[in-house]
Amino acid sequence: MPFASPRVLSVIPPMTQLNTPYPSTAYLTGFLRSRGVDAHQEDLALALVLRLFSPDGLEQIRTAALAQAERKRSPGVQHFLDAFERYRATLPVTLAFLQTRDPTIAHRICSRRFLPEGPRFASLDIYVDEDGGDPLAWAFGALGAQDRARHLATLYLNNLADVLRDTVDPRFEFVRYAESLAQSQPHFEPMAQALAAPPTLVDQTLHTLTLEAVSRHAPDLVLISVPFPGAVYAAFRIAQSLKAHDPRIVTVLGGGYVNTELRELAEPRVFDYFDYVTLDAGERPLLSLLEHLREQRPRERLSRTFLRDETGAVRYIDCGELDVPFNDVGTPTWDGLPLDRYLSLLDMLNPMHRLWSDGRWNKLTVAHGCYWKKCSFCDVSLDYISRYDLASATTLVDRIQAVVAETGQTGFHFVDEAAPPKGLKSLAAELVRRQVSISWWGNIRFEKSFTPALCQELADSGCIAISGGLEVASDRLLKLMKKGVSVDQVARVTRAFSDAGILVHAYLMYGFPTQTVQDTVDALEYVRQLFEAGCIQSGYFHRFSCTVHSPVGREPQEYGISLVPPPDGRFAKNDIDFVDPSGVDHASLGVALNKALYNYMHGLGLDQDVRGWFEQRVPRTKVPRQFIERALASS
Repeated sequence: MPFASPRVLSVIPPMTQLNTPYPSTAYLTGFLRSRGVDAHQEDLALALVLRLFSPDGLEQIRTAALAQAERKRSPGVQHFLDAFERYRATLPVTLAFLQTRDPTIAHRICSRRFLPEGPRFASLDIYVDEDGGDPLAWAFGALGAQDRARHLATLYLNNLADVLRDTVDPRFEFVRYAESLAQSQPHFEPMAQALAAPPTLVDQTLHTLTLEAVSRHAPDLVLISVPFPGAVYAAFRIAQSLKAHDPRIVTVLGGGYVNTELRELAEPRVFDYFDYVTLDAGERPLLSLLEHLREQRPRERLSRTFLRDETGAVRYIDCGELDVPFNDVGTPTWDGLPLDRYLSLLDMLNPMHRLWSDGRWNKLTVAHGCYWKKCSFCDVSLDYISRYDLASATTLVDRIQAVVAETGQTGFHFVDEAAPPKGLKSLAAELVRRQVSISWWGNIRFEKSFTPALCQELADSGCIAISGGLEVASDRLLKLMKKGVSVDQVARVTRAFSDAGILVHAYLMYGFPTQTVQDTVDALEYVRQLFEAGCIQSGYFHRFSCTVHSPVGREPQEYGISLVPPPDGRFAKNDIDFVDPSGVDHASLGVALNKALYNYMHGLGLDQDVRGWFEQRVPRTKVPRQFIERALASS
């Protein structure tokens, strides 16, 4: 049925994040409104958590917990039942506090006698004061009541999430839901079985929220954007509810997950839930689809779109039209999202690491794609990396000012794969020229263009933190990765940022092809020295994963590995197993790396031999103990 003027609803499905909206719907809604489309948006991820942890939701969780045999209850579930009246009394005010709507309750939370403290609070034992004093005094001092209370309230909320997972749905987490059903899952059957199973309390709640959103907006077209595998199952549940409610509603699936994992989609059952699946940047496919729904464009002229044809087969149609230039995609809008109901969580006490979960950041992009696009572990063959398109500084600051005027908030997170130095320099100059006062942070490459002078310019414009990929701190492996940086260069660049008062987070990797135990021990020593020298304040180790779209996945022989042929399937395809002839047990090494890093981020263990973090016997590091110190002195 044609639509003269389709009403569009863009939806954020559970689970993404709770402190700020995932930006895809804001981008799409702003773009569509700039083209005269009646567009709206909803964050069902936030709505789901708030509904589950409402008084009614808490009662339903309690009912599920009581239905468990006592001998099968986890300690967290038993604690929840024992302290249920306290949970029921404290939850509403704690949520209001985390939403920054009731700051004065912080004093009671800090007393440690207000909130019921379940198993998650055991993490505070690491900070026990030998004199019997406040174990968190090192982090918050005599004041800092708001942050101290936010950390305690986050532990409290995590306890409740554990109870929900242990009693209602074992697939639930705050940042993902039923992830294994979608992540590099070649077959749709596990997803189909989960969708056909009786709904859990989580599913029932999401169904209710979906129908409430439909009632508010009466959409003709619903766009469901899935950035991660942990949001896919809920996206299908939302589409399932929509189709059962009104099959005339057109449903479209897109987002980062689709762009990386569903590029070879051939599973017809996906289209029992979604009418269309689109790839890559959404602006051009949506314009084409809207014209098609208005009967102004034939189906054969759709852009980067999967559909199920009359024979029941999956077809991919791409008429080859160029993408909308990044300068012309319009200004994102957060209109329609409940900006006063997001939860500012503080799950780690490290001042840099907290930025990902604490505070509501307006998310913008300096440029589409990556200006470097050479890293061998990255999906450099895909559009979100390969098509580099930089907006002008004038356009970016216009967007920033429009967003501040709309939201009343001046914090920005630039979510680029790697923000370009020239673009950031121009942006900083324009912000200073217009005297626009904001705070911002984003992701970069640790390249030599970031001189001390440029770092200071960025700080003067409002930059408070940056993150970047150090990956494996090994010049041999950095060269193999085609990172275009060296360890001593990273030391100098990160120190320049730190000296300018900008916090630095390093993305770290282990398990890269040909990486030896010696490489791993040496990398940890480099990282220890970077923390010790004040070059970086935060970091995260992740296990290398080979993807079919990366240079490693496309040319494995160049990296000394062989790929394990993936199973035949018609659904998702991205991560691919490989055989590394080195035979190193990277999994056990990873435990030590993450333990060391957790301590380094809290200022602990920086004077210890790195071998002490490993359970197994490892070689002595070959890195000179003053390597980073000397690299900094030579700059």
